[in-house]
Formats: sequence, C-alpha cells, structure tokens
Amino acid sequence: MLETLVLFVVSLFVVIVAHELGHFLVAKRMGVVVEEFGIGFPPRLYGREWKGTLYSINALPVGAFVKSRAENDPSVEGSLANKGPLARLAVYAAGPGANIVLAFLLFTVFFGLPRGTIVSDGVLIHEVQPESAAAEVGVQPGDVLLEAGGRELQTWDDLQDELATIEEGESIAVQVSREGAMPFTIELAPQYSDTLGRRVLGVTLAHNIVTEVVPGSVASDSGVNEGDTLIGVNNAGVATASAYEEALTDIDSGESVILTLLHDGETYTVEADGGSVSPAALGFSLQWAPDTRIEQRSMPVWSAAASSARYLVSMPAMIVASIPMMQEDPSLAFVGPIGAGQLTVEAVRVFGPSNLIFIGGLISFGIALFNLFPVPPLDGGGMLVAVVEWARRGRRLSERSVRMAYAVGTALLVTLVIFITTSDILRLIQGRGFGL
Repeated sequence: MLETLVLFVVSLFVVIVAHELGHFLVAKRMGVVVEEFGIGFPPRLYGREWKGTLYSINALPVGAFVKSRAENDPSVEGSLANKGPLARLAVYAAGPGANIVLAFLLFTVFFGLPRGTIVSDGVLIHEVQPESAAAEVGVQPGDVLLEAGGRELQTWDDLQDELATIEEGESIAVQVSREGAMPFTIELAPQYSDTLGRRVLGVTLAHNIVTEVVPGSVASDSGVNEGDTLIGVNNAGVATASAYEEALTDIDSGESVILTLLHDGETYTVEADGGSVSPAALGFSLQWAPDTRIEQRSMPVWSAAASSARYLVSMPAMIVASIPMMQEDPSLAFVGPIGAGQLTVEAVRVFGPSNLIFIGGLISFGIALFNLFPVPPLDGGGMLVAVVEWARRGRRLSERSVRMAYAVGTALLVTLVIFITTSDILRLIQGRGFGL
C-alpha cells in the first residue's frame, strides 16, 4: 500500500509538471517574459539561468510553477496581460492541452501492455436477437463461430474487427460449428446498430452456456435455466473451465458459494452451501467455447493509440452518463488528491499494478477538464476573458469586472476544495471505498 501511495504521488507530480510545462512552452513561444520555471515549490535547492529564464529545483515536491513578468499588468511590456487575446488564449489552453496529450500517451501505454486475453478456438453464441442477421439464417444459442471472412476467430474482438471491414449491403461468410453436425458455412449480412455505432450480427457472445439442468438439484431449485451463462464464482470472474473448477475447489467445506449467471441480459446469483460446490453436485452442465484459455497478448502501438483516442473521445459522454450517480452520491464522483490516492490503492489491489498507468491518465485528463471550467482563476476563466475580448475586437474588459470575476471564482473554488477534501477525509474515517 505504501509503495502504491508513493507511486501515486509521483504520478500526480508528473501530471502537474506537464500542465505547467505546457503553459511555459507556449508562453515563451508567444513572447511572454518568463522569469522562472520551477519544479517543486520554494525554498530553492538549485537554480540556473538560461536565455532570460531561471530554471529551478525546489524543496517541496508538490508540483511546478511558471512565474512571468507582471502577469496581470497589461501596461508592462512582455507580461502575459500585455499580449493580445489569441496569444493569451493559447497560453491558458496550453496547460489543459498538455494534460490531454499526457493522458493520451499514458492510455496508449496502458492499452499496449501485454495482458491476459481470453482466447478460444471459435466464439460461442449465448443469445440470438430476434429479426437480426443471425436469426434470419438460423444461428442458434450454443453455436460456435469458427471463422468469419476467412479469418479464424479466437477472441470476441476478432469478430468485431472483421465485421468492421464489411460495407453496406455486403455479406460475410461465417463458418459455424453446431453440436451433432459437421461445421458448415453460412452467409450473413451484418446490420448497422445506431446504439453501438458499428455493424453487428445480432448475437450475444459468451465463454460458456448452460446445456443441462438436473431436476431437483441446487441449480434447478435456484432458477438456473438452460441457455444461461456462468459469469463468476464468489464475485470473481471465471472465463475457463479450469478456472471454474479451481474456484470451486478452493472453497472450504461449510463455506457458502455464490454463483453469478446471465439470463436474458440480466445477472442473477445462486447461493449454495459448502457441501454442494462440485460441478456435479450443483446440478448443471456447461458447454465452453472450444479450448478456452488465457494468453498474454499485446496490441500494436497504432492499435493502442487508436484505443486511447477512442477512450478520450468517449470520456465526456461517459461523464454525462454518470450524472445520476453523481447526484446520488457526490462523494464518489468528486474527489481530490486524498480520494484519488484511495481510488488508486483500491484499483491496484483489485486490478494490478499496471492500473497505476491508467489512473495516471484519468488524473491527467481530469485535471485538464477541471481547468477548462470557465471560472477564474482556472485556465478556463482566463480563456473565457480572452475570447470575450477577442469578440470585442481587442477592447479590454474593465479592471474592476475582471477583479470581481476572479474574486467570485476564487471563493467558489475554495468552497469546492473544502467540500471535496472534507468528503475525502470522511470517506476514509468511515471506512468506505469506491466499490471496486
């Protein structure tokens, strides 16, 4: 835990330095006189002047800062306030922009890391949607799709990638394996889904499917149905037959077991006592996708970069979709450094050390979005003032109006910081987590 917290602090430090470095580089480019660019905060440990700027390393490693000449005085030549609206807009936008670039790089590294991938010789059909392309040609639950367009299917992504190459009106040859029959080939015409934004066959994939439920068994009495899919054992996912059997073997006698299954798109749980946790005693049989296994795989850099870009583009929509959760429990939606540290510890404990990179990307993107709020003294506030003055063809807002906006904005930010920090501390004191 201590190691994770230290790495989190380092990650936060890097994110803040990147933010200030963005401001610094663009400010220099726009002709702003930058007197000092500091790593950490004073007292100063080391400093060296180069091309009119003092580069310093300071004792308090809590971020970085850019000190420009008379920043808010438009009468001083070389100050930020002395520059035109578009130049100031660029300088203010550079900090959030640098954080977005850093988030993109971190997500690219994360998506490109080797990771355990569920692989099988074909993909298993859990459900076929009515009136879908698959239903029209007789695809059934329990069928295994072996090939699509001549490509062997080993992962769910293989099928999606192959469907993405199909143009409107075209069909694709799919080889199907069905119990009791020789493999056969069918032609399917994928349909475009407005909801998913891609072409689909109209099937739900799974790693296993319930093929038989013994009458009077634990499974039968608990409502398990043929065609359901087993998802997890005691809140741990099971993706292979061996993982399922090992999970049951690890349960001590007398300890209860909770099975999570999928039925008609909804999950439900089955609980059995420790004396009935062997596959035979539970009373249902599973068909697994052929030779289901876990392999360590990594994606090419360009694919990882594309995944990173798609994730960043989808983030605003995900934030909007999470608004009901924010309203229900704001303490889980708005977090400061303390809450982010707690979230990092939980994520690393549950998902592994590689998630430090992912959390670093989230923090960087979150800082970018936060700073883009059009509230002074955030960067978004400075950008708003610059845009307004540009729309006024360079005519400045009155000093009194700007000062009042900054005073109100600062008061709002201080209130928000107090609320978030108090919420983070209370969450720790109450022993609550983020539910990972």
